Amino acid sequence: MEEKLKLYLRTMISNEGSDLHIKSGSQVRVRIHGVLKVLGKDELSAEMVDKLAREITTKDQYEKLINDRNLDFSYVLGEENRFRVNFFYQMDGLSAVFRIIPVKILTLEELNLPEVLKTFTDIQRGLVLVTGVTGSGKSTTLAAMIDKINREQKKHIITVEDPIEFVHKDRGCLVNQRGIGQDAHSFSDALRAALREDPDIILVGEMRDLETIDIALHAANTGHLVFSTLHTLDAKETIDRIVGMFGNEEQNRIRMSLASVLEGVISQRLIPTKKGGRVAGIEILKKTARIEQLIAENRDAEIPDALFEGKEIYGTQTFDQALLDILRRGEITEKIALEYATNPADMKLKMQGVGKGAIVDEYADEKEVDIFEFKDEEG
Repeated sequence: MEEKLKLYLRTMISNEGSDLHIKSGSQVRVRIHGVLKVLGKDELSAEMVDKLAREITTKDQYEKLINDRNLDFSYVLGEENRFRVNFFYQMDGLSAVFRIIPVKILTLEELNLPEVLKTFTDIQRGLVLVTGVTGSGKSTTLAAMIDKINREQKKHIITVEDPIEFVHKDRGCLVNQRGIGQDAHSFSDALRAALREDPDIILVGEMRDLETIDIALHAANTGHLVFSTLHTLDAKETIDRIVGMFGNEEQNRIRMSLASVLEGVISQRLIPTKKGGRVAGIEILKKTARIEQLIAENRDAEIPDALFEGKEIYGTQTFDQALLDILRRGEITEKIALEYATNPADMKLKMQGVGKGAIVDEYADEKEVDIFEFKDEEG
């Protein structure tokens, strides 16, 4: 079964896919530019998928899968391809997802990310969060930022991941990478231990629970630079999620702590382009006196306006501002812009030249179609 898996993975790589899906009793599927497509005609039985699990895991890993009913680990194919793997049980047997992890760490420039993201790598202490749904490129952005620090500074970096994705070689920095299960029992245990290991920078793969969030805030408060991720859509939701994890009696303390240490929130969404690929739309919160005040005073609803107004001075932006910039460059259709907008009604007005940030004067010269008349097209 492992040889068949290797064939599936190589096919996915050659087609620029990102995830391979294997399910007992079903055909194999691959995600290409965000769309799931069937790969081949074979249906894999529950016995075949179980055999595959036994072949590519250790004895301890397989026992953990049986006991916990799911398992995260890394799989290596040759010297150039690594995958983050999750096996899990469902009603028909085992399923698995293989997410490709590029061996080459792309730079912020190669990823075509906003210039302001570079400023987060020069911060000495505080908390920087990269947020978005699964598959939105959070790990890739974080890896680029850590790589920039690794090449340009002389620091001690500790990463805590589940599992380890991008591998960072020691360059200017000393980098210790710890995988949950393999090198540590949990995020909270590893993060608590990291505080005794003389780190300058700590990367927490994901702030999953209240204890991990609390320790991360403490680490940022005590002079460390902490990077992490959350599954939230934008800056406002990120702040609400963190504060809301705590009980009512703790929320004021956490809000004040967050206002003090939060240096940035980078919220990503991948948008289908005209050419069939995807482009990152990014909302950026950067700490300013106004942002700190809004968080401290529980005025989170005003944060989007502050981001909008700070674009020229601070490099901050809302997701819809990013979307309008991508539309202006001609990379996406009007239909996609409205589909992915945080506020579609407001986006329509801006496309018509109404309101702050409107682009219609520049945009209308290029196309003479009514913005409400769209052709059906994929991506």
